[in-house]
Amino acid sequence: MQSIRSVLRESIEQLGLVEHLTVAYILVSLLCAAVCALIIYFVYRLFYRGAVYSENFAVLIVMTTVITAFITITIGSNLVLSLGMVGALSIVRFRSAVKDPLDVGFLFWGIAVGITSGAGLYPFAIIATAAIALCYILFTVFGRGRRTFVVVIRYDDSAEKALEEVLSGAHYKLRGKAKYKGENELTADIRFKKKNADILDRIKAVEGVNSAVMVEYTD
Repeated sequence: MQSIRSVLRESIEQLGLVEHLTVAYILVSLLCAAVCALIIYFVYRLFYRGAVYSENFAVLIVMTTVITAFITITIGSNLVLSLGMVGALSIVRFRSAVKDPLDVGFLFWGIAVGITSGAGLYPFAIIATAAIALCYILFTVFGRGRRTFVVVIRYDDSAEKALEEVLSGAHYKLRGKAKYKGENELTADIRFKKKNADILDRIKAVEGVNSAVMVEYTD
């Protein structure tokens, strides 16, 4: 008489919920995930647009991709193990703050590649990785033509009209104004191309402007 365990195992195997993995399948899946992860790594490293580049985060993307791949292999190979894995992962909590919202996209990119590679969808993982990398590179290259700066200007009341004429020639967005004793402070976002790079000199040349500071804004 068969035991309950053997009956359940036979039923699961008949349903195709247990997949017999081979060493070749595991190696190819992890290799595909690693290759795609390296592409993501170099795209992140070469075309990073944030204020502070983190090499540790770039390495984390590679690790996350490969780890997600073998987790997917484990979950897809055995129903019982998949239930246990879901229970184990449910207690994990990530509390590290992500400074740049774009970094979240890179993490999701790595996780998606790991899932598709672990599921054996190698062509889809490679093609999707190449397509996303191409889109990101194009957005980065063409988006660098116009840069955003934050400008802080301190000026007297007599210079307000002339200052507005100078700023009207640039794409600016007013952040705020403050008034002190006999002096005003204006903060604005300015977007311009290289041909308008002398705008700070033109602002300082306005009579009545006491100081002007401009810092590049990278979100």
